[in-house]
Amino acid sequence: MTIKMIIGILVGGFLGFLYYKKVGCPDGTCPITSNRYISTIYGAFLGLLVSNLI
Repeated sequence: MTIKMIIGILVGGFLGFLYYKKVGCPDGTCPITSNRYISTIYGAFLGLLVSNLI
């Protein structure tokens, strides 16, 4: 269970950062995707939630 949670956090964080790099928010008005740290943390949190559902 712990390994699954760690993998979910890492994959979610990576996908959050990838979303920031590829999609992002060029004008800086988006609260989540305009900052790489917030986007990565948000993705890691969602990865944790998804890993607990599976």
